[in-house]
Amino acid sequence: MMKSEREILQDDRFMLGGREFHSRFILGSGKYNVELIKAAIEQAGAEIITLAVRRANSEGEGNILDFIPEGTMLLPNTSGARNAEEAVRIARLSRELGCGNFVKVEIMRDSKYLLPDNVETVKATEVLTKEGFAVLPYMFPDLNTARDLVQAGAAAVMPLAAPIGSNKGLAAKEFIQILIHEIDLPIIVDAGIGRPSQACEVMEMGAAAVMANTAIATAGDIPRMALAFGKAVAAGREAYLSGLGRVRENGGEASSPLTGFLRD
Repeated sequence: MMKSEREILQDDRFMLGGREFHSRFILGSGKYNVELIKAAIEQAGAEIITLAVRRANSEGEGNILDFIPEGTMLLPNTSGARNAEEAVRIARLSRELGCGNFVKVEIMRDSKYLLPDNVETVKATEVLTKEGFAVLPYMFPDLNTARDLVQAGAAAVMPLAAPIGSNKGLAAKEFIQILIHEIDLPIIVDAGIGRPSQACEVMEMGAAAVMANTAIATAGDIPRMALAFGKAVAAGREAYLSGLGRVRENGGEASSPLTGFLRD
């Protein structure tokens, strides 16, 4: 008997840094607000939400920790770091604040395009993994860098799809596909995904998970868009697991026989 959607998702566990998850949608919290976080959890089923350490350490009504329910895993990030040394310092601070050993390493010296610095990211990953962190490095999709991150002990690799916050979609599609084929770690596509259909396509390619923020935060109806992303991620994963049908490059093929028609 066919399993229900819920049963399939429960069986399809997602292992990350020794922890188990069922949702393959991750919320980035760069444009956080109460409605966004609530929608991501209730509608999209998010179990992981990123957290800029500078916000966790803030006081007053702007503290994001006030809006995240118990049981949701916080993924601290090193947003604002310009080099490996700064990223390591921020990661250590996150652990001291009680955020655990998971950390998303973000290092960006480029203030215009906000592209990650792959060289410094590898350096930070090497240091932090030796200190017991489960490191999820945000990186420009480059195969050699990804291999270096594997050697450095990363728990996953998080390539951008397009410049962060751009909603431009799969600008780096071919390079992400190379990483999915060649890297034996979860590939979590992060940054630039602008539509649920693009999230679905990423999952059809074989990505382990998708992170989104701006696409939902800037939508006209945030809860409905969160629901759409949750369904798209699940649909893409199901399509990947089922095995996509082949593509014919030259000509078509009839779905029914073209012989044996009835004669008068």
